[in-house]
Amino acid sequence: MTKLFIARLTGAEGERPLVTVRAAAEGEARLFLEAAFPDDVVAEIAEPGAWVSDADTGTAAGDVREHPGVTWQAPTSHAD
Repeated sequence: MTKLFIARLTGAEGERPLVTVRAAAEGEARLFLEAAFPDDVVAEIAEPGAWVSDADTGTAAGDVREHPGVTWQAPTSHAD
């Protein structure tokens, strides 16, 4: 079973739009991102919390997608 992770990547061109990746765990997500963007740095990675997207984020492990026009925003917790 895969989970959705969101990531903030930076590189020579600056910050990428929000990137999503499907993986079983955060470590695996980081590996998929590093393979997909070898010249960039994975600055942050997290489960998306309450983030909702109308874009296709895929379903298979290793499915990495960029979301143009969407910028990184750290997930917030709704815990009381």
